Parts: sequence; C-alpha cells; structure tokens
Amino acid sequence: MDLSQKYLDDLTYEVLGAVIEVHKSMGRGLLENVYQECLKEELRHRKINFLTEFKIPVIYRDKELEIGFRCDMFIENCLVLELKAVQDISNNYEAQLLNYMKLLNLKAPKGLLVNFNCNNIFNEGQKTYVNEYFKQLPRY
Repeated sequence: MDLSQKYLDDLTYEVLGAVIEVHKSMGRGLLENVYQECLKEELRHRKINFLTEFKIPVIYRDKELEIGFRCDMFIENCLVLELKAVQDISNNYEAQLLNYMKLLNLKAPKGLLVNFNCNNIFNEGQKTYVNEYFKQLPRY
C-alpha cells in the first residue's frame, strides 16, 4: 500500500459508511462499547483491517513511558478512530484525538471522531482531522 491523501480519503469514506450502517441498525442511546462491537463486525464484513484498544506510545527523553493511552480503533495502520456516545463532543475529545495522532507521529496522518448519540452521523456525528504529515503525502 502506498499511502496517499486519496487512499486515506477513500478509507475514511469506507469507514464512515460502516459507521453509518451501524448507526442505522442500532440507533442512538446505547453505550459506546455496544457501537464498538457492532462496528468491529461491520469492518470485518467489509474486509477493513483494524486494531482495537491500540496502545499509543508516549516517548519522553527517548524513553517509552507506561502511560496506557489507547485509541478505540486504529484502521489499516493509518487512521485513528475515536468513538463516543455522548450528549456533545467537547473540545477534550478533539484534543484527545489530535494528541493520539501526534503521538503516533507518521503512522496516523488522519483521525476520525464519531459520536453515535446523534440523529444523523454524517451531518452532526463525525469530524475528520488531518495533521501536517497528511498534507505532505502525495495526492494520488
């Protein structure tokens, strides 16, 4: 796989399709872990590779610290996916995702924050983020 902006955009589109399918089937008002389990099944069905509870390394002074940061899903080794089922997406959740992307450095040029507690995932339940590495990738 050659990582490019187009590849990441296409992957994001596919993952959002999976998220929307889960939301259509399950509705809103459930716990985050229910949506995560359903999404795991949907991603497997679509043959999209992912890791769950992926450990985010924290390096300080050239030493990896045992912090225990874990993102909900790391998809195709390049897209961080954070899932929520909350009333509102706060700045803290956005900061969390951006920090995960920063700590993963070149491995995570794009991130997706999804809130299942909404009426329409596409319009109000998701935000996509890119970092400087994404901007340096070839377009195609």
